[in-house]
Amino acid sequence: MKARVVKSTGSWYLIRPESGEIIRARIRGKFRLDRIQHTNPVAVGDLVEFEIGKDGEAVISKIEERKNYIIRRSVNLSKKTHIIASNIDRAFLVATLDNPRTSHGFIDRFLVTAEAYHIPVTLIINKIDAYGDELIKETDELKKLYENIGYEVIGVSAFRGDNIDRLKSELKGIISLFSGHSGVGKSTLMNLLNPELKIKTAMVSDFNKKGQHTTTFAEMHEWPFGGYCIDTPGIKEFGLAEMEPQEIGDYFPEIRELKTGCRFDNCMHLSEPGCAVREATESGKMAVSRYESYLDFVEEID
Repeated sequence: MKARVVKSTGSWYLIRPESGEIIRARIRGKFRLDRIQHTNPVAVGDLVEFEIGKDGEAVISKIEERKNYIIRRSVNLSKKTHIIASNIDRAFLVATLDNPRTSHGFIDRFLVTAEAYHIPVTLIINKIDAYGDELIKETDELKKLYENIGYEVIGVSAFRGDNIDRLKSELKGIISLFSGHSGVGKSTLMNLLNPELKIKTAMVSDFNKKGQHTTTFAEMHEWPFGGYCIDTPGIKEFGLAEMEPQEIGDYFPEIRELKTGCRFDNCMHLSEPGCAVREATESGKMAVSRYESYLDFVEEID
């Protein structure tokens, strides 16, 4: 029998067969013994085969090939990576410019990872109702920066309801992923989109202006207007994984376009003569923040 994984707690999984009921399942021991490269052998969004054992418990026996997945380097040093979710139609990265602040570097890390695994991304700038003139100007600049390289950017307010209907239309009928730092308002947005969820929310800490974790495990929810969304725990750090330094440029859309003008085919856009990417950065054609992210990522992986 086949089902989709809708929640993972690390040891037990909730799966939903085509019949629609939610079943608690575990995995066969071999999944834990195999030489896997990930901390979690089964991820939310996975399509799996399962069977009912003699004890009446559901046992996941096979994971079907993933269409895609989004991954980050794990804090667990005994394994290489952690799969956040799989089989995603579109990822929505929720960011805020204040309380807490989402850095350009974090945004770029998420976008690069999504590019590597062929997942389109929409950037959501939340809490715009709380921004003064300076932050509104910064929001407009951020929107222009990322729209110019091909990403959709939506400014929203869960408090005022700005662009919530547009967000609903984007989410309808697909499997989406909500991600971002703790405190950016992912849970509040999801509760607004589906009040029946009642996902726990928390205030941002006054001490360090960082969000507090309210989502403990990744979980897939159904929208009343059609489609599903995977809610993920707030991410503090997003380490790049399964990449080589020479690949990084291919995951920046503007570098992919510019590199055809480089003098050397194997240009790494560091200090080589005739580099179209560095020239574009110096002339303002490419954003300095994006080039700095590129340099940071190459150094980190190298």
